[in-house]
Amino acid sequence: LATKLISRIRSALGVELAIRTLFEAPTVAQLASRLSDAQVAREALRPMARPSQIPLSFAQRRLWFLYRLDGPSSTYNIPVALHLEGKLDDDALDQALLDLVARHESLRTIFPQTEDDEPQQLILPPEAVQSVLQVMDVSDATLTYQLAKAASHGFELSREIPFRAWLFHLDAEHHVLLLLCHHIASDGWSWAPLAHDVSTAYAARSQGKPPAWAPLPVQYADYTLWQHALLGHESNSNSLVAKQLSYWQQALAGLPEQLNLPTDRPRPTISSFRGENQSFVIDANLHQGLVALAREGQTSLFMVLQAALSALFTRMGAGTDIPLGSPIAGRTDEALDDLVGFFVNTLVLRTDTSGNPSFRELLARVRETSLAAYEHQDLPFERLVEVLNPVRSMARHPLFQVALVLQNNARSSFQLPGIEVSGEPIAAHTAKFDLSFSLVERRGADGAAQGILGEIEFATDLFDRATVERLAARLQRMLAAIAADPAQPIGAIEILEPAERQQILLGWNDTAHPVPQATLPELFEQQVARTPQATALVFEDTSLTYAELNARANRLAHHLIALSVRRDDRVAICIEHGFETVIALLAVLKAGGVYVPLDPSYPVNRLRLMLEDSAPKVLVTQAHIASQQIDDQGSSFETLLLDGLDCPWSDCASSNPEPVSPDSLAYLIYTSGSTGTPKGVLVQHRSLAAKLESTRHVLEFSAIDTIPNLASRSFDISLLEMLLPLISGGSTLLLRAEEVPDIKELVAKTKAATFFHAVPSLMEAWLTFLGVEEAKGQYPALRTVLVGGDAVSDKLLQKIAAHFPHVDVVELYGPTEVTIFGTTYHSDQASAHAAIHCIGKPTWNTQAYVLDTGLRPVPAGVAGELYIAGAGLARGYLNRPGLSAERFVANPFGPPGSRMYRTGDLARWRADGVLD
Repeated sequence: LATKLISRIRSALGVELAIRTLFEAPTVAQLASRLSDAQVAREALRPMARPSQIPLSFAQRRLWFLYRLDGPSSTYNIPVALHLEGKLDDDALDQALLDLVARHESLRTIFPQTEDDEPQQLILPPEAVQSVLQVMDVSDATLTYQLAKAASHGFELSREIPFRAWLFHLDAEHHVLLLLCHHIASDGWSWAPLAHDVSTAYAARSQGKPPAWAPLPVQYADYTLWQHALLGHESNSNSLVAKQLSYWQQALAGLPEQLNLPTDRPRPTISSFRGENQSFVIDANLHQGLVALAREGQTSLFMVLQAALSALFTRMGAGTDIPLGSPIAGRTDEALDDLVGFFVNTLVLRTDTSGNPSFRELLARVRETSLAAYEHQDLPFERLVEVLNPVRSMARHPLFQVALVLQNNARSSFQLPGIEVSGEPIAAHTAKFDLSFSLVERRGADGAAQGILGEIEFATDLFDRATVERLAARLQRMLAAIAADPAQPIGAIEILEPAERQQILLGWNDTAHPVPQATLPELFEQQVARTPQATALVFEDTSLTYAELNARANRLAHHLIALSVRRDDRVAICIEHGFETVIALLAVLKAGGVYVPLDPSYPVNRLRLMLEDSAPKVLVTQAHIASQQIDDQGSSFETLLLDGLDCPWSDCASSNPEPVSPDSLAYLIYTSGSTGTPKGVLVQHRSLAAKLESTRHVLEFSAIDTIPNLASRSFDISLLEMLLPLISGGSTLLLRAEEVPDIKELVAKTKAATFFHAVPSLMEAWLTFLGVEEAKGQYPALRTVLVGGDAVSDKLLQKIAAHFPHVDVVELYGPTEVTIFGTTYHSDQASAHAAIHCIGKPTWNTQAYVLDTGLRPVPAGVAGELYIAGAGLARGYLNRPGLSAERFVANPFGPPGSRMYRTGDLARWRADGVLD
């Protein structure tokens, strides 16, 4: 009974234990007590009466279903390659393999359907299998190819036995033997008895004798029938299957449909199951530390690894509910020890990492949930999937997408007389899961920890090798940190390498560029001095030169100064599109006031709310707007009507007013944000001027360029459209508000544009109206298209490229709080806009940080909240100090006193330093 008990514990934990070395005696007793009586004392497995049609085991049914769905495939092949050195007896080997097939019914079983379309195990008689060995001569140069080709063989399970072998002769003394089993007939534990039986049979056959081995106590078909009887019927609440099913339904309630790990590519609609492997090594010192941690926490090493991997995934943005799949041997009766077959079951081990626990606390959680799972290990995973019925997808594995196994299989040992046998590497090109972590302990003769060999099988649909290499390195850093200090919160563990951290925080944010310490009025006035007669504004059939525009703006500015407009006094402007819009904007900035744009098309209540909140000293508007939409009775502001320019300031001086301070506020623009309640964003002169000046350089906007002003005055991008040309010597094309949504009219008025900016919806309508063939002819001078203001899909970017293949496409991203935009993405045809919602790199003198909830930088590829810092940050929100403090927070990565803006958007760094 004691032997059986220890065997049950070992099987239940899924790890090869040396009980006395890994656990203190009280721990063994506690583990044993967790195992139910049904697991310790159950009816022994013995040969069963065979029905006319033998059903499949639960595990086999799922593989059979996948076979029926996908056809013959190498996805569930198990290959083992052996290098054989010495004089080999090919005939003896062939006969030994036939002996093996005769001894193990599972290796000569096919899986046809019955008349009722149900699968069955059809066991062929030994004499029906004539040979399983294929022999061929190969060279060193072709061996790798031949091995891979053989290993990728697709078994026709309905008519072909699930076992084959290839013998490749390199020369008379060197050979490679490939043994290939389909998973439906074998598992990792099966290779030890298989190796023993092949060795025994070859030794006998090389002497001209049959193998003298004791008959197997049971066959796989007996196990299948015993399994069905053991579990009982779900309709019986006292049956084992009913009790365990009830447990799993509760344990996995609300399980995430998918573990969202950072991938290099979006998940395809249908998984190809193509994969590769990446190896890594955990050294002896760390191995010893992890074993000590397991002993201290009264857990197994596997549980430590499970908790560490779950913590790492949480730190990589996968959430706090981490399901991992883990195979267990499933050989719960000693009669199965020497049998080849598919006994492995899979458990879903769910880890709750919420609340930023210490690793020691997390390990305690893992211990409790895992032991409970081991108590209920008999329920076949395949039946669990059927009952839970998660959303089915051909793109991912159900219930979990990442597997973890600490290999504890009995070591297979092929010993052929006169032959030196060693392992032969074979390239794996399949992946059953997104990621599969397989670890093997190395221990000395005294049981001392000597290191862990790790291998990550990864789906190439999702991951690049470099990404998986970084993942392995992060896991090792996580393990080293917890071994050194298990009391620290998992959120405090540094998973970035120093060089990686520096690259993310500094390298990709190295955006420093000198810009003139001037205000927008000064930059404009300098351009006026350079090109006074150049065209600055175009509206309908008329235009204004730089000199004319400056003179009119100066007169209005002096009038505003006469009305006591001073530094940081707000001046609201609510007028229709035309010359007066730009004149009034420049006049307010020249006077030192704060430009507050109000769109006359807005609802009256919204306009009045913004007027009440901004409390302007002056409202610049037009008579018909004031009478229809703005009730200024009882208001503290003065109303200044801008109708025709035949007004009191026509006699004011046309000279430039005194320069304003760069620290003064330039504009106040309202944004509804996520609440729907308008909130005013305050932006300084230095931020506005720096953003326009840097944009001029980056986009190479010059005196030959023209851009139409299409955006509403209430959006800060309109400042770019109106003012960028005015500091560059170019011209701004003004349109009436009703002309913008009329695409036919829009095209007619903007054909001379060299730059074109629009939000995605308008861009889509514009391109659709133009058509691919007519686009270039309609806009012969167009050289740059800007798009932003909302999420930009790859489909739209591809459409722009199709219409204008020789035009630069630039996506702009950034909330009002960072001055117009904070990042730019210069897409090109080659990268055909492969990223969805890619937002590019931070602009000049701007930093972008992708952080977790503890304001720690996350690794490249990991989603986190985007923060933007640098020269473009707004001063804050008008009349909302609490909200300002919440959204504009201290920048822990910048100089003392610097701030960063919390955008609320999720983003991630790509490996090339681009944000999406």
